[in-house]
Amino acid sequence: MGDLVHRLYEYRKGVRQLFMMTMTAQEAAAVVTRLRTETIEHHAQPVSPRKVNVFFGRGACVELVRHMVTKPLCRLTPEEDFILGTLLGYDREQQCQRFLSMTKGGRGMAEGRAARA
Repeated sequence: MGDLVHRLYEYRKGVRQLFMMTMTAQEAAAVVTRLRTETIEHHAQPVSPRKVNVFFGRGACVELVRHMVTKPLCRLTPEEDFILGTLLGYDREQQCQRFLSMTKGGRGMAEGRAARA
């Protein structure tokens, strides 16, 4: 819960607008209860029978996560991965490099589909 307290502080101060924590299902239940108490938008995504990702933050960001993160994080498209990483506050240049490496030099998914067709 110490990490949660720190992240809630960052959220209130506007340091970041979206957070993700991976934890056990039992820990997630306690975190979700706290987020509900503080009326903070959140979304819990089961990862496995024992693990849960809890996303929380600004309403629009959490709504985007609900819409976009409908599969394991490792199965996100390069574009989805880039958007999520950027929203979570990861270094933008590193996100660009990650995207480029995932798309073999920057070829987007739409272009890749057209080239294979």
